[in-house]
Amino acid sequence: MRKDRPNVVLLTADALRADHLGCYGYHRDTSPVLDAFADESLQYTNAYSASSHTREAVPALLTGEYPDVAIGSDYRLATDTVASTLSEAGYATAGFHSNPFVSRAYGFDQGFDTFDDDLHLGQHRLIALAQRAVDKLRNRHYARADEINERSLEWLDAQTVDEPFFLWNHYMDTHGPYEPPGEYATRYADRELSGREAQSLYQRAIDDPESITESERELLIDLYDAEIRYNDEQIGAFLDALRERLLLEETIVIVSADHGDAFGEHGYYEHPRYLHDEITHVPLFVRLPDGTSETVETPASTLNIVATIEGIVGDELEFSLLDPPDEDRQVFSQARGEDDHSHLRRYALRTREETCFCERDTETGAIEHTASTDPSLRSALEAHVEERVRIENGTGGAGNEDGGDADEDDAVGEEIEQRLDALGYK
Repeated sequence: MRKDRPNVVLLTADALRADHLGCYGYHRDTSPVLDAFADESLQYTNAYSASSHTREAVPALLTGEYPDVAIGSDYRLATDTVASTLSEAGYATAGFHSNPFVSRAYGFDQGFDTFDDDLHLGQHRLIALAQRAVDKLRNRHYARADEINERSLEWLDAQTVDEPFFLWNHYMDTHGPYEPPGEYATRYADRELSGREAQSLYQRAIDDPESITESERELLIDLYDAEIRYNDEQIGAFLDALRERLLLEETIVIVSADHGDAFGEHGYYEHPRYLHDEITHVPLFVRLPDGTSETVETPASTLNIVATIEGIVGDELEFSLLDPPDEDRQVFSQARGEDDHSHLRRYALRTREETCFCERDTETGAIEHTASTDPSLRSALEAHVEERVRIENGTGGAGNEDGGDADEDDAVGEEIEQRLDALGYK
């Protein structure tokens, strides 16, 4: 690979909260690989997602823009991703994942030379029955981390030696329903659940959180932690593959998550559209080719990932994760209301020491603060909200309107509905 510009690898895990990793203080040995990775990376201890759920968090992560700009009202991509920027700069680009919310059905394949979102039905109708059989056999509607690794490494091995690359792997294993594979199923839990039992428990936790007993809550956490341990091992396998190919020292590797998951701390499970720490505090590591190690307490946002990557090709952007520490820095998050038709918007401001929340009614413009009595934080958050409202109103939020093949759209739509149901979204 070319050495004048480093390769870039972005590894993200779905629903991985920071405080369930050993290097963020967790009591279980869930993350030996990432713990060791932290020792040769910049580790950001106060990193927060731009939102609390995939439909707003991943677009922000990939574009460096707040969700109100990154996507339209229909959640289709409305802003160029870092893949487009790097592709124009001469990078080979590829993405591998299986989350239907950020699939090509919503325009997220733009800028990627290769984009494998595991939605095979829409690629060719003749393999529709075969794909359904595969999904039924594996009793899930997403590709496991080892599958994502295999596909992405196959692409990597096909690249030419004189072209830098950008590779994004997004792992779904830490997303519910929690069904750790093989020996991981009883790593922390004292019994193994069938796929049907795991999905039923997870869905009930979402639909009726008050019905979850303490033992059931502990079981959900046990299974979630086991998924983290499995995913951690697979990230390690991918990093080992980079080392074996002599690529690690020519590559910037960034590891993070789109959001976290809750286990009843605020009366809910999973990751609804709130902005509490449990679902916005995410792990964030940047490994530079020289292996520089540092713990960074400066507040950071997943929005800053794109600025950091694009800085590699010479763009001068507002804030890079490689900038000098700034203890006074503030970061913001946002989320639309509980459903797609809600007129409620939630916002959060975080510093190293404090958090401030507010809700805005888009019909009346009224702002209600739900945390923090610090007048200066409230004022700063209100100023941020006013700025976002102006920007959102100015952009219109129409989204990407280009069409596509109607038959393919129907096929993809049908598959997405099936997978969303399995993931607890319906």
